[in-house]
Amino acid sequence: MNDVAQAAGVSLKTVSRVVNAVDYVSADKLERVNAAIEALGFRRNEYARQLRQGTTATIGLVLEDVADPFYSALARAVEDVALLHNHMLLASSSSEDPLRSRGLIESLEARGVGGLIVTPAAGIDAAFLRAELDAGCSIVFVDRPVAGVDADTVLVDNRGGAQLGTEHLLAHGHTRIAFLGDDEAVYTASERRAGYVAALQAAGIAVDERLLVGASPAGAAVTDEIDRMLALDDPPTAVLSGNNRWSVRLLRHLRGSVPSTLALVGFDDFELSDVLSPGVTVVAQDPSAMGQIAAELLFRRMAGDTSPSQRVQLGTTLIERGSGERPPSPATAR
Repeated sequence: MNDVAQAAGVSLKTVSRVVNAVDYVSADKLERVNAAIEALGFRRNEYARQLRQGTTATIGLVLEDVADPFYSALARAVEDVALLHNHMLLASSSSEDPLRSRGLIESLEARGVGGLIVTPAAGIDAAFLRAELDAGCSIVFVDRPVAGVDADTVLVDNRGGAQLGTEHLLAHGHTRIAFLGDDEAVYTASERRAGYVAALQAAGIAVDERLLVGASPAGAAVTDEIDRMLALDDPPTAVLSGNNRWSVRLLRHLRGSVPSTLALVGFDDFELSDVLSPGVTVVAQDPSAMGQIAAELLFRRMAGDTSPSQRVQLGTTLIERGSGERPPSPATAR
């Protein structure tokens, strides 16, 4: 800044005003300072500035998996809001490990982030999170709540969305509907399974435990579970997939047999789902809206908002593309 001041023929204070966009600077001096900045290639040292101000101008984001398309869209929305507030985003994946999730939260706080947006891993210590909030850390939960922890939370209507998808299959004549979802310890999986069960019960159809799978789709054994269900004497004629990863795993395992033998509704949209033949009918949620709302809530808390915590629940949308609108095959219908 001293070099810029000398080159522009102005005081150091004038350069500071221009660089930090504070106070009035005459048009002539503004032009001279900007010209000197351009000529000298000056860039403000953000690290030094943050040390002086006592802030890192960053926020942290802890998700299940930043590579998951759902979470990557959510993260991008958070990043866009952060940039509007002149903050950078540090994002990490918990891999659904509560100890890793806790370690990431502690590590981000040690780096001086101004606040955190967290998708809590199943089984994370609620007492730890309460202690962090009590210590003054601003935290917003996204995609999942934490029982016993009072904090802003942004969710989707998982139960209602799964019920909507199941009712759609029922309306097209299916009574043997399988559900493929994550372990029930995961909040979203539990809620979606509950919505599936509620739709069957409302239709007077008993839940067949043989048609339920609750496991990570990344596991090697899940393909055996799919084959086991399809080999039943009364196999499913339709599937409600509990998330985008399960939809992709099912399609990859069965390849071209899915369009000819099974109706499919997937919870979560996913890339290329609309170009398959038939396209995959989905219960879509809006991860970008979730990320944007969560980030806006976080910056309000960081600015000193002490109003009661909010629980925001977004709806879902059924998108019909063909895979969920087919009636049961005569060869498998009972």
